Amino acid sequence: MKRSLLFLIFSCIAFGSYSQHRSNPDATAWVDSVFKTLSKDDKIAQLFIVRSSGPAVAPSPIATFYDKEVEEAILKYKVGGICLFQGGPQQQTQRINNFQQLSKTPLLVTIDGEWGLGMRMDSVAPLPRPMMLGAVQDGSIVYQYGRVVGQQCKRMGIQVNYAPVMDINNNPDNPVINDRSFGEDKFKVTAWGIRYMKGMQDEGILTVAKHFPGHGDVSVDSHLDLPLITKSRAELDSLELYPFREAINAGIDGMMSAHLSVPAIDNTANMPTSISYKNITTLLRKELGFKGLTFTDALEMKGVTKFFPGGEISLQAVLAGNDMLCLPADIPGSIALIKKALKKRKLKWDDIDERVKRILAAKYKAGLSNWTPINPYHITSDLNKDIATTTRLIAENAITLLRSNDPAIFPLRKGRKIAYVGIGLTKDNEMTRQVRNDFDAQVYYFDYKQPLEKASLLLNYLKSQYDAVIIGTT
Repeated sequence: MKRSLLFLIFSCIAFGSYSQHRSNPDATAWVDSVFKTLSKDDKIAQLFIVRSSGPAVAPSPIATFYDKEVEEAILKYKVGGICLFQGGPQQQTQRINNFQQLSKTPLLVTIDGEWGLGMRMDSVAPLPRPMMLGAVQDGSIVYQYGRVVGQQCKRMGIQVNYAPVMDINNNPDNPVINDRSFGEDKFKVTAWGIRYMKGMQDEGILTVAKHFPGHGDVSVDSHLDLPLITKSRAELDSLELYPFREAINAGIDGMMSAHLSVPAIDNTANMPTSISYKNITTLLRKELGFKGLTFTDALEMKGVTKFFPGGEISLQAVLAGNDMLCLPADIPGSIALIKKALKKRKLKWDDIDERVKRILAAKYKAGLSNWTPINPYHITSDLNKDIATTTRLIAENAITLLRSNDPAIFPLRKGRKIAYVGIGLTKDNEMTRQVRNDFDAQVYYFDYKQPLEKASLLLNYLKSQYDAVIIGTT
């Protein structure tokens, strides 16, 4: 008995020493010091991320936050973060500096930058989309892509990028994922997603895998309705969940949940996975062991608003176990309902405190304990500086030979009669100049307005006159 007791005491001491060695005392001290300054309302507001954008070109069907609304959310409610949308680098730099200086607690600045900041900001060129990366065979190029995106975020004062997309593009009718995915191969999606993740992380950016538990096999856009996935749990385990499970093992910082109806996970009628306890807490936290930050997809999307009104969405998201609630349409209504649930003991303050501390720990990790204003000088040129070379590198490595049954045709070489047909062209471009120089090719322009009869005549002529024909489209 004494021997067992001594062993138990020794084990506890050893475990405690190991945990202390692994923890960061500076991070703990900062988190605790900030946490003590937060009122109960402040703690609840730390869970919210609001939209920050410039005036929309056209009226938006979803909630849009402009500068005054964001300032109110920061000053009145003490929200935890912002998500950047439309606007240019100079405008957004000014906004971020202003918002951070107004905020009592440093804001977590986030963005949907799946193919770089050019996905959202004007004056910044976009990088190639993930599907093109899926055609690349060299994983180091995907890692470098992640580094470039991470450098953009860091330069812009962004701490969290909602990327990589870990959805498998396994439904050709999918209206919302398609080229945002690395492809239909779960192993490629997983490997390339992790490479992209590592590149951003090595630049100090927090990464978020999305859209858990997998948004690839749907034919409905969750911005407009609630998609239904009827697969069995075994099917989900073998395919959709695979990239997310591996991303967790590889050290992903965050996980964004999708607005999906998946009865194999939660058979409650019209229950989106984004606000499902069985999806967020039971599956993601307990079964898969995820310990990082959880983010909802935008709570203004029809996939969730269709069945849950106003602040009720935020309450359900918190009850499900989410840390951060993205783009809630009704902040005061959300806070009121969450406080009511706490009063009725549907929620525990211990749960809220745990999430707030996890959020603050992420802010510390992202460098927000020593935030400095963003330098606006040359911001646009800095964000664009690596785009052209990275795009060219990817283009050169993504070229894919689909079929080559006749070695006499491919590879092409000078000395053979070669034609190039530019469909949609009315004058030379870089491609036509290159085939002229490399292969002495004859170039034919073919405008989309040409009748079918002319296409048939050209086809017959090309067959009779040339050894090989290259066709390009614009």
